[in-house]
Amino acid sequence: MTTEYDVLIIGAGSAGLSAALILGRCCRRVLLADGGPTRNAPSGAVHSFFSRDGIRPAALLHLGREQLAPYPSVEVKELKITALTKLAHGFQATGQTGQGHPATIVARRVLLATGVTDILPPLPGFRELWGSSVLHCPYCHGYEVRDQPLAVYGQGKPVVGLALLMSRWSADVVVVTDGPGHLTDYARQRLRRQGIAVHENPIARLVGTVRGGLRCVEFADGTYLERKALFLHPPQEQRSSFAADLGAHLTSKGAVWVDKQGQTTVPGLYAAGDMVPGQQQALLAAASGSKAAICLNEALTRTEVT
Repeated sequence: MTTEYDVLIIGAGSAGLSAALILGRCCRRVLLADGGPTRNAPSGAVHSFFSRDGIRPAALLHLGREQLAPYPSVEVKELKITALTKLAHGFQATGQTGQGHPATIVARRVLLATGVTDILPPLPGFRELWGSSVLHCPYCHGYEVRDQPLAVYGQGKPVVGLALLMSRWSADVVVVTDGPGHLTDYARQRLRRQGIAVHENPIARLVGTVRGGLRCVEFADGTYLERKALFLHPPQEQRSSFAADLGAHLTSKGAVWVDKQGQTTVPGLYAAGDMVPGQQQALLAAASGSKAAICLNEALTRTEVT
């Protein structure tokens, strides 16, 4: 498969689908490459998404794909892109289709919407409970566990900020640091004022219930702390290296830097969604994809008109 498109969108989550919709309505020839499960696939529901609060992640994506069907210039394909090369007047991508066939795509512009991967602590229970009762976003999941015993995992300044934020949803919040918390005296004072205790014991594992919820945090000394959910802000890494491989600038936190139009430092290469700096949420990712697509279409139009 060697085809030329106006835009290749790599990543079919909220950002990619939103961008494809905008570009389809601009009559742009678009290929949306769906490389597999999205970051929020383990979650039971998408929350705080206007008009779709509580929808399952897979159902939201299915609806997004359905709504691309009326736009004949948009193709959605199960396609794992493995390499991206800059050409004189565009980009060439190579990869494999869902059936294992090699594919080569040439596009005038590329929009990356590949997202990020959360790096969870290497302790039993974190991965197994991720998305159900080990959670990262209070705005996505805080309401469902309001007024319940909560734990906040981490060290240093980030865990303090998250714990104080979680006190909005519950009066029973405990910080667990899995060893020294590296907390300043002022930080400990702020936590105490909110009634938030700090446990610095090493953690052995998280213990779940038969229904897949969190039952307790078990410490290495055999003691345990009963909790209904645990929140953390895990470190992240880019799910794809395409931007870095092409020489695009990354921020100190590893996000792909983009300008106000959503373009990276590589001309013609755009990025949207969780992979760029800013707050992360499905609705915000969709908005980011929409904005990048509008700017991308206008940039293409400027090259076509005199």
